[in-house]
Amino acid sequence: MRCMDMDKRRIYFIFNENNEILVNTSNKEILLPSDEHMKNLNISLNNMNLLIEKENEEFLFGKVEDLINLPKDFQFYRLISLIDLMGKEIYNLGSKALHLINWHNDYKYCSKCGTLVEEKKDERAKICPKCGLVNYPTISPAIITAVIKEDKLLLAHNTRFQNDMHSVIAGFVDPGETFEDCVRREVKEEVGIDVKNIKYFGNQPWPFPYSLMVAFTCEYEKGEIKVDGNEIDKANWYSVDNMPNVPSKGSVARELIDWFIENYK
Repeated sequence: MRCMDMDKRRIYFIFNENNEILVNTSNKEILLPSDEHMKNLNISLNNMNLLIEKENEEFLFGKVEDLINLPKDFQFYRLISLIDLMGKEIYNLGSKALHLINWHNDYKYCSKCGTLVEEKKDERAKICPKCGLVNYPTISPAIITAVIKEDKLLLAHNTRFQNDMHSVIAGFVDPGETFEDCVRREVKEEVGIDVKNIKYFGNQPWPFPYSLMVAFTCEYEKGEIKVDGNEIDKANWYSVDNMPNVPSKGSVARELIDWFIENYK
């Protein structure tokens, strides 16, 4: 564990075995544990690691076993369920913490020789003491794109979605593929159409478990909608005044949809 500066205020990202984060939501806002809460929470600082350091604050993170008899104002929540309640900066730090916790738990042995790995002292990485292989935190980039046809937006229902939710097209980047190539391929594979005028929109860490969502807008070029029947079972064009159930605010998917609504109303 990296040393903590005892003169700085400390904020804690604490996750349980179910990857839920400990927060206080009693005042309808997200409050993370700080030093003054730690004694009542009875959490060992030996489980905490430094996430990021700022001028007057240190943000720490760690995973603990489920805590019994928590103070009434603190509960564990799924991080994704708080996306619309946390500020973007705090949510992104929580995403980083969860990403690193999952990577730490998943990568304990060298993938080359099977030896138990060690923390690298000079950077955020793990090193094999036997063969010297260095492994950095896993990041899996994925595209997510709003496809526009005149004044309508393409929205699709993924077979994993609940409550008939529809969203924009997304998918993981293949090795050797540019983001733009991935946009073209994923749209073609999932709904059977070709797109053009691909433009960068934004990005969002998505630690479920290791993604980075890179968002784009693009325009319909040709073809008829034909869903793949595997990931996507329904897709259609929607105008601003005829939108289906869509993702909650806070996600980059919703940012793309809100961008469409604002620009095509």
